[in-house]
Amino acid sequence: MRGNQNSEIKKEPSIRMLAMPADTNPSGDIFGGWLMSLMDLAGANVAFQRARGRVTTVAVDKIEFHRPVAVGDVVSCYASVSYVGTTSLVTNVEVYVGSRSPGSKEIKVTEGEFTYVALDKNGRKRKIAK
Repeated sequence: MRGNQNSEIKKEPSIRMLAMPADTNPSGDIFGGWLMSLMDLAGANVAFQRARGRVTTVAVDKIEFHRPVAVGDVVSCYASVSYVGTTSLVTNVEVYVGSRSPGSKEIKVTEGEFTYVALDKNGRKRKIAK
């Protein structure tokens, strides 16, 4: 998962949010749990598309926080599917921040792996089409 901290991003984010004061921890930085929630949503978006239907999170396999996020940062979550099994799939999610100024560079602040299971209409595991 490691990469250049200032990688050029060539795809659209799954989720983009503005970090707000209500999302801070006692130290004044953005709370890691808020970032994890966004990452789970971003991963679920691409998992849903690949599985062609309902998915549920079954594991957060790894999260690395590289640097803090500040109030006012534009937070962008980029997600991709890295593995597809019979009923489950794994997504890689990278979080970058930038300012609201046009042309500002994004910097990677967090990355993680999330595992999802495809569900049928009754909430039971189902096979994912290859």
